[in-house]
Amino acid sequence: MLSLKRLLDRSLTAQATLVFLLGLGVMALTRRDEHPAVWVFQSALYTGVAIAILAVQRRRAARAVGTDAGGLADLNRKIRHHEVPQDPEEQAAMRRLVAEQLGQMERAGKWLPYWLGAMGLVAVGMFALGAVSGSLVFPLLFAVGMVALCFWVLWVRRRSLDRLRWMRQALRQE
Repeated sequence: MLSLKRLLDRSLTAQATLVFLLGLGVMALTRRDEHPAVWVFQSALYTGVAIAILAVQRRRAARAVGTDAGGLADLNRKIRHHEVPQDPEEQAAMRRLVAEQLGQMERAGKWLPYWLGAMGLVAVGMFALGAVSGSLVFPLLFAVGMVALCFWVLWVRRRSLDRLRWMRQALRQE
């Protein structure tokens, strides 16, 4: 399991394969009446878009920190595991990475209530449409899933902010 996590952390190809397979499974479940070639095409299209966005973000972050993609993955792993680097160059790169990620999260935090509110409105709208149409099972599941997703986003954000603030404090003490 550890090697799979490390592979997914470092390899865009592994990530693309996983996204493609998950997309293919979702297409197969939600669009049973369409031809399987349509599932493959749509999954490949969504995978291409997702991986392109991920590659651009990864390249931008690596350039800002001053390392390559592998070094960026190692620094992120050290943040997750609360490992303070001993090498002065690696500490400087870690400081830049922590500062950039904290800045991004703080900028994105301004819009978070609006995004969560929009997601809540979509969930309520789906529930209302289900009540009007007479079918409450799917809209209720969708609303519960949307609320669970919102709480998960808030939990992950708080956890990431805690880790980044801990690392910033640990790097100041070094």
